This record gives sequence, structure tokens and C-alpha cells, in this order.
Amino acid sequence: MNGLRSGVTIGSLLCNPPSEGLRSSVSALCPYRPFYVTGPTGSGKSDLALELARITGGEVVNADAFQLYRGLPILTACPSPQAYHEVPHHLYEILGPEESCDAGRYLALATPVLAEISARGRVPIVVGGSGLYLKALTHGLGEPPPSQAALRGCLDQLSRGELSQILARLDPVSAATIEPANRRYRQRAVEISLLARRPASTLREAWTSDPVGLRGIVVTRKRDELHARILRRAQAMLEGGAIAEVTAIAAWSGTASKAIGVREIQALLRGEMDREACALAIAIATRQYAKRQRTWFRREQWLTTWDADLPPTAKEIARLIGLS
Repeated sequence: MNGLRSGVTIGSLLCNPPSEGLRSSVSALCPYRPFYVTGPTGSGKSDLALELARITGGEVVNADAFQLYRGLPILTACPSPQAYHEVPHHLYEILGPEESCDAGRYLALATPVLAEISARGRVPIVVGGSGLYLKALTHGLGEPPPSQAALRGCLDQLSRGELSQILARLDPVSAATIEPANRRYRQRAVEISLLARRPASTLREAWTSDPVGLRGIVVTRKRDELHARILRRAQAMLEGGAIAEVTAIAAWSGTASKAIGVREIQALLRGEMDREACALAIAIATRQYAKRQRTWFRREQWLTTWDADLPPTAKEIARLIGLS
């Protein structure tokens, strides 16, 4: 394989994986009894979480990997300023776009927030569609090693095929179960396997059973309706300022740059597509992501399915789950 930054090669990493930074991240299961609102992008999770917070006096906690970043509220569909004003929202727009983040860092950020909300006697309503971040809160992460910037920089330079070959060698289970199109998760599995000196999949043995007391819903919509909502949102993003947001960012981390719409808008700015084609490209990428999310959440047996097209209302949900 080709040499990478600082003279490091993947071959050398496989033979001599890094030994620094093996201290475990926060991985204890969260005792703060949050209620989880999950589902595919565009399904209406944020609106439902806001309504639940209004009804119950709860506070909303973000579990979307890209809504963590400042400067991209339109592109990442962050809650509106009015929503922020109505109920407390946490972990939105807190990181600079040049900062990297992973599930371990997210868990370290979220745990004290949930503790503070619980200490105030209020319900943390965790909302988002980033499956690995949510899994960190509900099941822990099996003490994965923290990310290393140098190693991540090396892996960022690999092609998708090279990354898949390495993952198949290091962790066949992850290679078989993580979709080939999901580069971010496949790259993180390689990173964990190298740092931990064992397959990343073995760190997730705690995920085979659900802790007692988990409570949450997965929001669903008919596929055609979801696709229509996604396209409308992509068009609204471009009209509403997402292009200016992307233009204004001077430096992108490997994490932030993976937000859907960044690559497509950068292509628009280079003149490689017109606005209509850009909106369609964003919608297609979003639909593909939503499909992966649906697959992920189908495996979460503890979640209750809530059809956004049908009753019950948010108020009835709050009553049924004991939040009001």
C-alpha cells in the first residue's frame, strides 16, 4: 500500500499497532433514566422530542453526530432558535468544525449533561439518529480506546477498497456486518482494532443483551413520504443558507466533513453541478443514510415503534411511558 503521512504505512500499523492512549473512555451505562427518541433522518424526531419536553418539563439532549458542530445549523437541521428558547437544549453546536468527534468523546460530553438534568429532577429526552452515539449511552462502548489524530489522519487517506481489505483482515465480523458504504463506521472499526490490538467487534459483547430500564421510541414513516420530506428539506437547505454555511468554514475535521451536503455543496461551488442537481444529490445521500439508520434501529429490540403518520399523539405517548 502507498506510504501515508509522516512516513507511516498501514503495513507498519498492522505489524506494530500504536500502544499509546489505551485508557478507556467513559463506558459505564447511564443511570439517569433518559427517554430516547430515535429514527431515520427526516422522520420528525426533533419535533416530537420538543413536544415531549413541553409536555413533561423535560430537557432535550442531542444525539446527532453532526448537530454537535457550530456554523452548520441549516445544513444539519438543528432546532430553530424558537425551539431553543422554548425548552432547554443541550449538545447542539458545541464543537468547532475543525474538531473530530467519535462515540467515546460523545459519551464523555453527554454523561455529565444527563447527570445535571437528572439532578434537577427533570427528564433527559435524548434525540438523534446516530446509532453508535446512542449505543454508547444505552449499552456502553466496551471500553474502546480513545481516538488518535495521527492514526485517523492516516486512515483518512485510504481508499474505500483499501480500508475494507484492512478491516477484513483485522476484524472479519465488523467487515461482514458494517455496510461497505458506511465508511465512517468501517474506518472507526479499523482504528479501534489497531489501537486495542484486538477486533473491534469483541469490544461490543455487552451489546448482545439490553440493560434493564431502557425506554424509547423509533419514529417511522412510509418510505415514499419520508423520501418526499427528505427532498423538500434538501431544497429548503440550499435556499435557506446552507451554501453560505459551507463556504464560511475554513477548516474541516474528518468527522464534520462527512456531514451530508458538505461534499455536494462543495461540488456545486466548483461548478460541477447546478443547484437542482445538488439538491437531488443531497436527497439521494440522505435517503441512503436513512436506510442504514432503519437497519440499525430494527436491531434495537427495546425500542417501541411509533408511526408518525398515525395516533397516538405526543401527549398520549408521554402518558403511556410515564413521563406525565
